[in-house]
Amino acid sequence: MPRLFEELAELDRTLHEPARLAIVTGLSAFESSDFLSLQKLTGLTPGNLSVHLTKLEQAGLVAIEKSFQGRKPRTTVRLTRDGHAAVEGYWQRMDSLRRQAHRWRANGSPKAPAPGRKRTGRS
Repeated sequence: MPRLFEELAELDRTLHEPARLAIVTGLSAFESSDFLSLQKLTGLTPGNLSVHLTKLEQAGLVAIEKSFQGRKPRTTVRLTRDGHAAVEGYWQRMDSLRRQAHRWRANGSPKAPAPGRKRTGRS
């Protein structure tokens, strides 16, 4: 099996999870974002966004600051230096994997076995 598939299986699930990937990719375009803007951007519910932000914070990828604007609580989120590096590295790796997959297909990837049939060692 080509190394491509091993690399795909080894992707960092902290970033590769779709909701967290949406969060960090969105944050990479801004210096910081408030919770409500991030919620609108990602389409996540407040509870889901909060859980994913906690996981990203525990991984050291985002910093969360809680404050008050008058009497209203305000949560501001930003990527950390490690977070910026992780997002950039993730997308570079995905681009590299996409190119590898394209080459693999172009070089005559093995044919998939017919449904319900076991693949033999012969082509």
